[in-house]
Amino acid sequence: SRNWLTLAAIGGPAPVAFGAFAAHGVGDPKAADWLHTGSTYGFLHCLATFACALVVSLGGTRARFAPAFFLAGVLLFSGSLYAMAFGAPRWLGAVTPLGGLSFMIGWGVLAWGARGVRRS
Repeated sequence: SRNWLTLAAIGGPAPVAFGAFAAHGVGDPKAADWLHTGSTYGFLHCLATFACALVVSLGGTRARFAPAFFLAGVLLFSGSLYAMAFGAPRWLGAVTPLGGLSFMIGWGVLAWGARGVRRS
């Protein structure tokens, strides 16, 4: 859990930087859109990793598996968009949906873990 939280915290500044660059440093509208989308999804899923820690602390121990999917999704989804915004070949966009799928699996795993939360 500590390792996932550390990775999420380390990964948090990247979406902020890419989002700022999209808003102020990119002239190409398509590149700015990719940077904005990647930063939005990346930031939300770093925060979702922290939510997993809360669910685990409340007794939903199965949620401990979700951060792997969330952070893999950040690498695949956001990473592919960032790379294309900086000139990587467009075929790299084929990786983006794999990241989206990883996000969705992570949310499913988090929901599964939430079923184990103790009733108050």
